[in-house]
Amino acid sequence: MILVTGAGGKTGHAVLRALGAEAGSVRAPSAEARPVRALVHREDQAAATVTNGASEVVVGDMRAAETMAEATRGARAVYHIAPNMAPDEVALVDTAIEAALAAGVKHFVYHSVLHPQTEAMPHHWQKMRAEERLLESGLPFTILQPAVYMQNALAHRRRIAEEGIYPVPYAADAGVSMVDLEDVARVAAIVLTEPGHESATYELCGREILTPREIAETFTRSLGCPIRAEVISREAWVASAREAGQGDYEIETLLAMFIYYERYGLVGNPNVLEWLLGRPAAGFEAFAERFASSLG
Repeated sequence: MILVTGAGGKTGHAVLRALGAEAGSVRAPSAEARPVRALVHREDQAAATVTNGASEVVVGDMRAAETMAEATRGARAVYHIAPNMAPDEVALVDTAIEAALAAGVKHFVYHSVLHPQTEAMPHHWQKMRAEERLLESGLPFTILQPAVYMQNALAHRRRIAEEGIYPVPYAADAGVSMVDLEDVARVAAIVLTEPGHESATYELCGREILTPREIAETFTRSLGCPIRAEVISREAWVASAREAGQGDYEIETLLAMFIYYERYGLVGNPNVLEWLLGRPAAGFEAFAERFASSLG
């Protein structure tokens, strides 16, 4: 049994799909014997996890020790995804580790972030502290540190498709490494179903370091119509975030991230990802083509 926590979000869905694709593959011929349990926070998230490959679903709050005890019972491996921008991520990991130890879990895989040592970005720093807890836990572990998802650009899919605008609250020439979530999920499936990845920390980046301007130019080519990067004020972004229901901690954390991106970018190396995949990392051009195809 493999447990995927936080399975109701886009990362969880991608990992579930990748585990299903891994079953019976040449790399993992016995993976069909490994059922997958999904932990979701709400009942209305359960059906989608089953569609994406979960054979069992536990509904509950991962902050609760009893929920984690139920979720980890009988699990050989755990893929732990904390809620996005959780201010209590270290405590969440503590609870997950305690449950995993009690259940006799043999492999704990933690979904971290590229460059968690950047204290200026609170959600990165939280993950660094969580990684430290895992290092000290005694559990066999693997840590995955993905770069910015290409899929994050589609938070603005409506404005891209309808208005020809890719809006960003930081400089249009700030470069960040990007990675296709499908590649990250494929690596997750590999480390969960193959031996030899214990005690490893893997940085997962694509080959491209892209600016918002270059992202817009790529969408222009794939969609066949002009798309431009538009820098919006942080005040306007905050107003929009509050209207969307985001809380103070999430807003402050994201603002810190935007400032960091503008000053320093966020750049990693693709070699580890490509070694794990056994092929080149997916490029943003191909991702943009998939987006264009989805629009019909």
